[in-house]
Amino acid sequence: MKEKLLGKTPDELKKVALDAGLPAFASKQIASWLYEKRVSDFESMSNISKAGREKLGEMFETGVEAPIGIAESFDGTKKYLFRTGESAVEAVMIPSEDRFTLCVSSQAGCKMGCRFCMTGRQGFHGNLSTAEILNQFISIPESASLTNAVFMGMGEPLDNFDAVMGAIRVLTAPWGFAWSPKRITLSTIGVIPQLKRYLDECNCHLAVSLHNPIPEERLEMMPVQKAYDILDVVDLVRQYDFSGQRRVSFEYTMFSGWNDSKRHADALIRLLRGLECRVNLIRFHEIPDFPYRCASAPAMEQFRDRLNNNGITCTIRASRGEDILAACGMLAGRCSNGNR
Repeated sequence: MKEKLLGKTPDELKKVALDAGLPAFASKQIASWLYEKRVSDFESMSNISKAGREKLGEMFETGVEAPIGIAESFDGTKKYLFRTGESAVEAVMIPSEDRFTLCVSSQAGCKMGCRFCMTGRQGFHGNLSTAEILNQFISIPESASLTNAVFMGMGEPLDNFDAVMGAIRVLTAPWGFAWSPKRITLSTIGVIPQLKRYLDECNCHLAVSLHNPIPEERLEMMPVQKAYDILDVVDLVRQYDFSGQRRVSFEYTMFSGWNDSKRHADALIRLLRGLECRVNLIRFHEIPDFPYRCASAPAMEQFRDRLNNNGITCTIRASRGEDILAACGMLAGRCSNGNR
């Protein structure tokens, strides 16, 4: 299998250039074609000699591969399916008035096993490479229009730390996409060792999948609670400054009768009091063979208002793409016709 170039830095591309018989400065040209112009083949790299392009093609792949499936929602959301080895992953493009956000996957499946998540219920099938992560950005028709990225698709990003950080490096580097870190949010269930590294090494935003502030109850739905207690996760987050450019939010999917009561709201207020943060309430999207249902609209509104009235900024997130199984917790690596 040929080595893929997506994800490599200009310094790393120097070896690629030299191996292909090109001068070292060609590494900057290759980086420009990959990340600024976002070409899919070497033949398009017109300022590189024909012989050099042919040698690159013999030895390497760009790493850009078209999606193998697409589904479009009535609200404009699009879900793209990508082949990754023996598995498939999905990325979701969410348009709004002033932005195009890509919800990107970092793993095929997931190890975390959250009971209410379709991705977690399918098991783990492998980490994506940096090239496979970046391909989700580069190979879709909206690539040039993307304004924001959320690592909230399939998988736990911090369980694939090096590849995810490699992708973020390309997205934020001046030789790459040249995005501000403010345009990127990484969501995690709370893998504490890698979370500390992320907070130390990266200035992108953070979203923590919380879902229940009471540890014993959280464990019922989220096995990771046994390894990484949400109390310890919040204690770690408190050690960092979120009063400036970097923000932290807490994701809270609402279930009727499980986490939508005044008791849960008050526990959440106690847990987060004094922390500069936002809570996003998420409507639960029903999945097969799962007994819980979404909290009612009045219950979600009362929960939101109680948090806001007690100094915790809280909003109810609009649901997008539910009709194409593209909403939170619904990604399962399937084509629009339901086939893997």
